[in-house]
Amino acid sequence: MRKFYTFLLLTPCYFFGQVGIKTNNPQQGLHVAGATSTVKIDGLKYPDNPNNLGPGNSSRVFVDANGDLVLGTAQNNIAVLFDSENYLKDERDPSRNQITQHGYGDGYSYAGIPNDIPNSTFTLTEPAIVEINYAVSWNIEKNASTRISDGHARTVQTLMYFRSGSYLGPVVTHDLDGNLIGGSFEIDNGTSTIGGGLGISGQYYTNNDASRGETDDFHNTGSDYVKLPPGTYCPMFSAQLAVSDTSGSGSMKLYLGTGKDEVQIIAHYYN
Repeated sequence: MRKFYTFLLLTPCYFFGQVGIKTNNPQQGLHVAGATSTVKIDGLKYPDNPNNLGPGNSSRVFVDANGDLVLGTAQNNIAVLFDSENYLKDERDPSRNQITQHGYGDGYSYAGIPNDIPNSTFTLTEPAIVEINYAVSWNIEKNASTRISDGHARTVQTLMYFRSGSYLGPVVTHDLDGNLIGGSFEIDNGTSTIGGGLGISGQYYTNNDASRGETDDFHNTGSDYVKLPPGTYCPMFSAQLAVSDTSGSGSMKLYLGTGKDEVQIIAHYYN
């Protein structure tokens, strides 16, 4: 009698491919399709994970050195370093925050000083991408009792820059990599060009009725980013008032910082 033996050769089997959820054509190792589809990871949920900020908030998800998805607190790479709701002194002072009208568009003037000087700086302990957000107030007039009424369109432009150490320190003109910050802009009489301008913003003003028309409670807003090395910095402002036709208008003036001025500085750390 013949005997027949069956031998099973057991070898590992590897399947190379991509996994698709709600799709038959995955484009990555794991592809979740659907316009409103999301991914749920129990280990990241609230309140089990202490780094989850909980209901009503969004928590940042990072990838660690092992390729694992983990939750990190805001302090891991982002921090609000400065947040002021009335940054500049409000008084109108010709020696401090008055901007004289120019007939050209490149005559910026430094203007304003901090309202709370001891607390007007922020410090970076390591290199960071610094985000600036500001809303700076201004007033415009012919003199203390007379509105502008010539009907000419004027441009009011503002920008933020940093001084090193304090509000009296040198202007910070270059970033961490040695690049000129924000290009260059003219100061006062148009004869001196420096860098440092951030968040340039502007709007137009016109009025042709001496008895009517607003003169204050205007704001310019701006946002920008710059890479800075460790150090102590003080946010400051510069502005210009420009008009193309100066005939018959006289010396118009703008005062910067006459109302509430908001300044927010956020550090995005990347090391």
